[in-house]
Amino acid sequence: MNNKIKKNPYDHDLFGLHLNQELEDFIEEINPWWSGRPMRELPKFHRWLFEHALQRLKSGLAPVTVLRGPRQVGKTTLQEHVIAHLIEKEKINPINILRIQFDEIPSLKGLKDPILSICRWFQGCVLKKTFNESAKEGRPVYIFFDEVQNLIDWSPQIKSLVDNHSVRILLTGSSALRIEYGRDSLAGRITTLELGTFLLREIAELQGFPEIAPLLKLNGLKELTQKDFWVLVRENGVKQKLTRDRAFNLFSDRGGYPVAQVRTDRPWGEVSDQLNETVIRRVIQHDLRVGERGRKRDQDLLEELFRLCCRYIGQAPGQALFITELRRALTANVGWNRVLAYLRFLNNTLLLRLVDPLEIRIKKRKGRPKICLCDHALRASWLQEFVPLSLEGLDKAPHLSDLAGHVAESVLGYFLGGIPGLDVAWFPERGAEPEVDYIISVGEFRIPIEIKYRRHIDLHRDTIGLRSFIEKTIYNAPFGILITLDDNVIADDQRIVTMPLSSFLLLR
Repeated sequence: MNNKIKKNPYDHDLFGLHLNQELEDFIEEINPWWSGRPMRELPKFHRWLFEHALQRLKSGLAPVTVLRGPRQVGKTTLQEHVIAHLIEKEKINPINILRIQFDEIPSLKGLKDPILSICRWFQGCVLKKTFNESAKEGRPVYIFFDEVQNLIDWSPQIKSLVDNHSVRILLTGSSALRIEYGRDSLAGRITTLELGTFLLREIAELQGFPEIAPLLKLNGLKELTQKDFWVLVRENGVKQKLTRDRAFNLFSDRGGYPVAQVRTDRPWGEVSDQLNETVIRRVIQHDLRVGERGRKRDQDLLEELFRLCCRYIGQAPGQALFITELRRALTANVGWNRVLAYLRFLNNTLLLRLVDPLEIRIKKRKGRPKICLCDHALRASWLQEFVPLSLEGLDKAPHLSDLAGHVAESVLGYFLGGIPGLDVAWFPERGAEPEVDYIISVGEFRIPIEIKYRRHIDLHRDTIGLRSFIEKTIYNAPFGILITLDDNVIADDQRIVTMPLSSFLLLR
């Protein structure tokens, strides 16, 4: 008879996996709730995605929820708000919550599979049981990974984790490309949410203005095909005019980055330096140069290309312009394929969004991508050139009206691209067909959107593009939308809904 006592393989002394002391100390430091210590003081203000992220984490169909977005928009803070809610409001046992920041973590040298290794260590040394044992007791474990895409082969490790363990995961990332690479191996196990800079209604709420409810539900794209819905959006803007205009003035002056709107007590010059250092330079000097391939990328070319993107915001500059400008600035022979690759890299950081030309059936795309920055404050900080968007600001600087139109086009393009599931394109001039700024597609319907961001609108000349698009039955466009500077424009064509940009931004 074998009298050998079975030992628990997850006993601390017999765990079989020990992390280096520096790494263990770091993990314990960023999980202070394990020892009953308080978290860092968090802002009372919750981003609009907080409830959605919380519900997806707790009970979503997929075990992994990805929160992606540009740097410094509040992804980490949202994670911490969710953790605080679980501990304080839902009374989840603190040792059932693990959080790792992969952009600050000490060396992982020696760990073959860092995610799985840390989770094994956590089960043995903190939870003192397996994830599955805890889940069977009705105490699921919640895992939070911050900037996980910085790890090589992160997605196969996450796949192994959720395929073999009953855990719920919320992870963040500021690289769309690396997150998309992971999506392939995590098919059916992942759902994605995107967090950008502050919405207009968030700026209003942060400043203590009257609350404005969003009109578009998170998965309510069908409403976008109804003209009556857009009439409601216009009327909502008029109804909320006082609050809308106050929030939009702040947005015009400082953009939507949290640091700019939370710290309105600090001068713009200081905020500008902070955005350059923590967002733009961080992306160019670090994020785009991660890995063996990244180290070969030309930092000077990246910086100059981003500068050109800021210069031609809301426009679709062609190959010749990029090549000429870059060769002049860098005194080097720069090829178009390299420029295009670097543009895609910038697009994948989510600092900008490249909006491609509309593709109809089997027609090949003709034209260049349109450049939309995630926030016009980045342009102002990088170029040190302020362009107002508000009516009040443009009245004081009317010479900037044309440039403001391009900035407004960029703001709208990035805003549209952030609506989950919405297909956004632009329509280049094609023969006798005039250009249209944006086309949104929902199912079989296409809705053209034109921006005329100035005081005086010619309702015949300035709607030619919209009317031409609507009248082509092949495009299946039931109506169009004209975006203006103020409320005082009403089209005499019943197929066109007009509204100022500030009202449109209250959509979400």
